[in-house]
Amino acid sequence: MSEMKTVRDFMRRQLITLGAETCVLDGIGNLLKHNISGAPVVNPDGMFLGVFSEKCCMNSLTTALEIGSQAGMFVPRVQTFMVSELVTLDPGMDVFDAIDHILEHRISGAPVINAANEYQGVFSEKTAMKALLAAVYDQLPGTSVSHYMDLDRNRLVTEEDLLLDVAHRFQQTPYRRFPVLRGNKLVGQVSRRDVLRVEQRLAMGIRKHVLTTNDAGAWKAAGMTHVVRDYMDNDALTTCMGADLLSVAQMFLNSPYRRLPILENGRLVGQVSRRDVLEAAAALLRPSSGRHSAETLYLSPLRESAPAALR
Repeated sequence: MSEMKTVRDFMRRQLITLGAETCVLDGIGNLLKHNISGAPVVNPDGMFLGVFSEKCCMNSLTTALEIGSQAGMFVPRVQTFMVSELVTLDPGMDVFDAIDHILEHRISGAPVINAANEYQGVFSEKTAMKALLAAVYDQLPGTSVSHYMDLDRNRLVTEEDLLLDVAHRFQQTPYRRFPVLRGNKLVGQVSRRDVLRVEQRLAMGIRKHVLTTNDAGAWKAAGMTHVVRDYMDNDALTTCMGADLLSVAQMFLNSPYRRLPILENGRLVGQVSRRDVLEAAAALLRPSSGRHSAETLYLSPLRESAPAALR
């Protein structure tokens, strides 16, 4: 039996944080500069206030772009900002090898395609969590990616879709990436971050135009006076340093969050991400040579529903 790790064993203590009164465009620029998908918001004393995530960023930027679009601003199509060079997985690939693959490439998921380059689904950090937990609770050996990939066709886009349409879909769904198909062939992928980079560039153009025209009404209407507090998630799920590895995995599995702030008496002391949990859990649970199932661990019962705070 392996000793169960707790959050303090693999949490991250050095974090990028934001202030609640930071200009929202500056906050978005900070996330993009550091290539992170969200940051805790704290007061000057380090007390936790909320989380400013990619989805929060998108909510703020999309409003400005809707106004710009109505005024005749050019809105690009997916083909102009999608990523064409992708890491992909085969549906027959062993699930533990697939987890290693996405961790090695530092990506949060990958499209699954067959030999004919036909789209099959997406294998993500969240579906990887399901595989790892099944290895423990159901004592299942490693199986193929096809058993755990996400098959939801609502996450698919085409090259001709407009930026604003894709942004709206990201706002309405928990997904971080949309495969781009031509027929049933995979030709690219668009992530929340891809959309944010384009939206930020366009929003900065709107800000420059508004500043030039000195139109205070347009400035306010475009959301340029907003701060991080206006869009941050005030009810973000959090955890503590004593939480065990698999209970945190359950929290990620049953919620849309990719990171959990770690609090001690209301003060931010660190953060744990889905990637951190995957790396720690994969090391514990990956079947080794000569062992045909995951090692038994002492665990709390697996919850089938989201925590009460998320219902």
